[in-house]
Amino acid sequence: MKIEKKFVYALLLCILCCAALLNGCRPNADEAQMQEEQNPGGMQVEEIESLGTFTVEDIAGESYTQEMFADYDLTLVNVFTTWCTPCVREIPDLEQLKNEMADQGVNVVGFILDALDSSGEPNQETVEKAKLLAEKTAATYPFLIPDEGYLNGRLAGIVAVPETFFVDKEGNIVGNTYSGSRSFEEWMEIVENERKAVTE
Repeated sequence: MKIEKKFVYALLLCILCCAALLNGCRPNADEAQMQEEQNPGGMQVEEIESLGTFTVEDIAGESYTQEMFADYDLTLVNVFTTWCTPCVREIPDLEQLKNEMADQGVNVVGFILDALDSSGEPNQETVEKAKLLAEKTAATYPFLIPDEGYLNGRLAGIVAVPETFFVDKEGNIVGNTYSGSRSFEEWMEIVENERKAVTE
């Protein structure tokens, strides 16, 4: 009986680990609580039409505002954490996507969800990890640190990473939201469909 229970527990643990690796990662309890405080009641993505105005910094200290969307028909916004293996694994694919789609009006930016501490200040240890990730993956698109308002609430309440959504040149959220990591080929197909919907 004890052996059967151990086998069942081991099997369940294996299934959960596989699901996390294939579909993405969930933030730890502290991060989930912090996001819930920023987003009481769990605001739904569909309720947001525009990201509004904001100012954020990247891991090098350069400032970005909502104007970063203006030069592109479509911007892929990838929300990730430094501790999420699927998130890290897809960074080179997103870099390739950015390079191949730039002349078609598509850009890529990343938001590091775990870059803020519980007081809403940048976590320097995480920022340093993100710098190493950018270097190791050869990513040239910006790794952005969320502001205290979590991008006017859009980044609050995210329970699994990576999460990816799209923004048009006016700063409006468009198209679908995608949970989990994907290959370069899968992202190319998705971006082509989302870009057509925006430009047609």
